[in-house]
Amino acid sequence: MTARVVFTSGFARRYTNGVREFEVEAKNLRGVLRAMDALYPGLMHHLEEETNVAINGELHETGYFQPVPPGAEVFFIPRLEGG
Repeated sequence: MTARVVFTSGFARRYTNGVREFEVEAKNLRGVLRAMDALYPGLMHHLEEETNVAINGELHETGYFQPVPPGAEVFFIPRLEGG
């Protein structure tokens, strides 16, 4: 099952050399995280700690077993921090 993973431009510049979109094989969010970590070792940690995720436009907590339907768009959104 292929999903399209999308990052914001700032996150992509910081962690993926500016690449914003990826196609990965995954059936749940954990699979997406692992696929991205395989492409960019250490990225899973940053995704877990620094982002929220929307699957097909619906916001989710980073729940590892959240299903990712075939053809889904998985958008990682940097968390806002207040002070």
